Amino acid sequence: MITLNSQDSIHKAWLYRVLIGIVDNQSLKDLYFKGGTCAAMAGFLDRFSVDLDFDYVGELENLPTVRNELKKIFTELGLEIKDESSKVPQFFLKYPTDKASIRNTLKIDITFPAPSANVYEPIQLNDIGRVLVCQNSSTMFANKLVAVVDRFERNNSIAGRDIYDIHHFFLNGYKYNSEVITERTGLTVIDYFKKLRAFIDSHITETLLSQDLNVLIPYERFNRYRKILKSETLMFLDDEIKRLSSSK
Repeated sequence: MITLNSQDSIHKAWLYRVLIGIVDNQSLKDLYFKGGTCAAMAGFLDRFSVDLDFDYVGELENLPTVRNELKKIFTELGLEIKDESSKVPQFFLKYPTDKASIRNTLKIDITFPAPSANVYEPIQLNDIGRVLVCQNSSTMFANKLVAVVDRFERNNSIAGRDIYDIHHFFLNGYKYNSEVITERTGLTVIDYFKKLRAFIDSHITETLLSQDLNVLIPYERFNRYRKILKSETLMFLDDEIKRLSSSK
């Protein structure tokens, strides 16, 4: 169970309002749920997540309709659009609050085109009483493995939560979709894992992990994990590289 403080509970309420609005709109049926919030709601992940992420699996010519329908939902909910991308539907939204010092921004991020190797399935999300088409767990794990390096190469940024999520998926015995890794990176799985291992070893620090994770997981768990997260993730990758090498 994910225990939240009052500020995070308010943020979650707004996430759920937007998510319900999207799910109940038939014009947005080609948005398939993914990402940290999806993984947490589906029971695959045990941390708080602050954004909503989707794959768009419809036709390119229908994207303007998707954008307009999303804007209608935001307006109906009283959300302010702080910023949006002109290329794909990506929005930074602001919800009302009386305190300027607390979080009041959420991001809606939509990927198009999605990797063709992604696999989806209907999942009952009890928190909102809806069944959503979501990435399955192996697809989520594979995309998270790729996200570490991809985020850096695209945006020169690193997210400590990516390392936490990879560690969690490995620790809990989840499988990854190898085809997603190969499609997104152009590498064999073993070659990508070697690249990922080298990246984590050289770029991930305890300070970086702390900056990102201390607001997403309870303090006791954060304090327990921050010193072992990097080393154990490298261990999991080393073991997987050995396993893949021996199976050739």
